[in-house]
Amino acid sequence: MSRALGPEAPAAPPVEPEHAIDEAGGTTAQHAERASVDTTVFDGVRDRATAIVARYPQPRSALLPLLHLVQHVEGHVSRAGIAFCAEVLEITTAEVSAVATFYTMYKREPVGRHLVSVCTNTLCAALGGDDIYAAVRERLGGPGQPLGHEQTSADGTATIEHAECLAACDLAPVLTVDYEFFDKQTVESAVEIIEALQRGEKPHPTRGAPLNDFRSVELLLAGFFDDPAVGGLAAVAGPSAAEESLRGARLAEERGWTAPPVPDEGGSA
Repeated sequence: MSRALGPEAPAAPPVEPEHAIDEAGGTTAQHAERASVDTTVFDGVRDRATAIVARYPQPRSALLPLLHLVQHVEGHVSRAGIAFCAEVLEITTAEVSAVATFYTMYKREPVGRHLVSVCTNTLCAALGGDDIYAAVRERLGGPGQPLGHEQTSADGTATIEHAECLAACDLAPVLTVDYEFFDKQTVESAVEIIEALQRGEKPHPTRGAPLNDFRSVELLLAGFFDDPAVGGLAAVAGPSAAEESLRGARLAEERGWTAPPVPDEGGSA
């Protein structure tokens, strides 16, 4: 026995699954998440962001300096910073996060006024780097309460980190403040640097540019080398090579030494 059916109900509109990939290369859920994050803290640097992107043939190539611009504004790479980069470059927040979490120069927690990096790799460690790191941690954290890696002092003076290599083995042991070098350190000299920073002073590095602060340096690393906001070209002035690093080249010049010729592709010199 058959039963008569009523009029056919209208078909429901298709629902786009959250995992669907759109033309911008991300999922519907990812783009919805990006849109829900407040990025107005970066409104004052949107012109700078546009200028960074204009340097590159492909917008996504601008991600590294754009992340430095984010750290100039907030002192670290926040969720808002990730969303801002994704918005400017028209890529997904996952792609931005993959880069921001790969490189140690991008910080996921706020950095203090200064970033202090102490080399604890082989040569620096053998010459006292571990002792320097321990002394700096305690001076910033307090007696019996040393700070840990990437922790910030209570007064906001500095964030401390141990670095695997600062590329200054001929001047070991070394530390950097906001990426400027302080060479041939001892426990005592390193603690003096930290105490000067705590007093609001900016001790002059052994070589390189005058000391600034972490956020200002991040603007330099974003590519704005002559910006008045960070002191103009004077902010990047200063000799960066040490006598120890140049001695070999100068000795070769004095004695007329030259490197052997490079063989051509056929194997002959």
